[in-house]
Amino acid sequence: MAVATPSNSSPQKSRYAFIVIIFITFFLFTKRALEPSLFLYKNHFTQIPFSSSSTNNTLISLSQSNSAPILDPPSSLLQSTSITPPTQEPSSQSEYNDENVQDPDRENENVQDPDGGNESSDLKNESSDQNGGENENPDVEMGENSCDLYAGTWVRDEQYPLYKPGSCPHVDEAFDCQSNGRGDSEYLKWRWKPDGCDLPRFNATDFLVRLRGKRLMLVGDSMNRNQFESILCLLREGLHNKSRMYEIHGHKISKGRGYFSFKFQDYDCMVDFVLSHFLVKEGVRFDEKRRSNPTLSIDQIDRKAKRWMKADILVFNTGHWWAHGKTARGKNYYKEGDYLYPHFDVTEAFKRSLKTWASWVDLNVNPKKQLIFYRGYSSSHFRGGDWDSGGSCKGEKEPAFSGALLDSYPLKMKIVDEVIKEMKVPVILLNVTRLTNFRKDGHPSIWGKKGSSRKQDCSHWCVPGVPDAWNELIYATLVFQQTKSKSKV
Repeated sequence: MAVATPSNSSPQKSRYAFIVIIFITFFLFTKRALEPSLFLYKNHFTQIPFSSSSTNNTLISLSQSNSAPILDPPSSLLQSTSITPPTQEPSSQSEYNDENVQDPDRENENVQDPDGGNESSDLKNESSDQNGGENENPDVEMGENSCDLYAGTWVRDEQYPLYKPGSCPHVDEAFDCQSNGRGDSEYLKWRWKPDGCDLPRFNATDFLVRLRGKRLMLVGDSMNRNQFESILCLLREGLHNKSRMYEIHGHKISKGRGYFSFKFQDYDCMVDFVLSHFLVKEGVRFDEKRRSNPTLSIDQIDRKAKRWMKADILVFNTGHWWAHGKTARGKNYYKEGDYLYPHFDVTEAFKRSLKTWASWVDLNVNPKKQLIFYRGYSSSHFRGGDWDSGGSCKGEKEPAFSGALLDSYPLKMKIVDEVIKEMKVPVILLNVTRLTNFRKDGHPSIWGKKGSSRKQDCSHWCVPGVPDAWNELIYATLVFQQTKSKSKV
């Protein structure tokens, strides 16, 4: 008969149970002991809600220095944030890089660009209605007051220009008047002053903060490239490390290229220029001898409009090319659908083209997320001819403060007023026509190339110079609209 041997499993189980009880007791004691100290840090990790009503929207007075105001983090396109550039390396460029879009090298190089334009003809032929366009300037509201930013005069200011001539590498030769040999500099000392208010002193760092994470795009002809180069130079002044601003394709600004995209690394924002002479589709037709002739489809938007849709802030213009050559003559040039008009009036063509642009904006722009500007004509100042017939502005050294030209307002600008009023999407008219009427001294004239030029440019502008004021007005609009939104809270 087998005898059962005693098992030692019971003592082992007792030892295991004793060890488990010790660990549980230690855990409970440690957790309870640590809970008070953990609670001390609890509130430091809660999310801080941001609201527009908490933002400090104090206007920058003209007496203040150029140091940026310290503001709360943004809750809209118009609000700025505390100004502390990040020290870490920026994120990749994939969000903004246009590597998948073909860069149109030497775009439209076969189309002659009138260096001086012919907008002076517009002013001569279309400005018979003096003091026209009474409603073209929507007033900026500031509390109970309002101010028309475009009714005013130029005043001397020894703090100007806002950046040193020749210091900005993004000005192409045609606008770099001082480097080309222009000897006088008094034309640089003028600041635009509205009659009813003071503009906030331009603050490049604050402007960059307002652009953080966004894309500003200028779309138009060489006048908008003139403005584009100005805004690059203005914003560059707000950078501690200027090498952290660059053209993403490595291109140097030149007349022949139709697209530029600059990245500001520390603010993760982009500033672009897209060439579009008319905002509608340019094309080519071939006659029976297979000779090519340009056409303009006034009922179709420019084929590059897909790029426009990427922008948060858009600044459009057209006008420089509407007053010369084939465009003004209108013979076998304008198209609607497949029909080529044997002859078509240039003013009506301009109106229909602008309505085509307006329809595109109404269909494709979200006014809750995007801000749209349209910049009006800038004035030419040719004497004794036009850009291609010996016109001159050589020797002009100060603004004109009297004369019929100061009140000139072209018919095409009245068309712009009418079209914008009928649009569903709000468009801010950057109405620079009258403020440029004064500035017969601001053009390159013979200083559009090194060593001077026999052919004078009295349509474009020296940089630094008048286009800086246009960009100051964009900045002022953002600041004043932020103040307006604050006053309604």
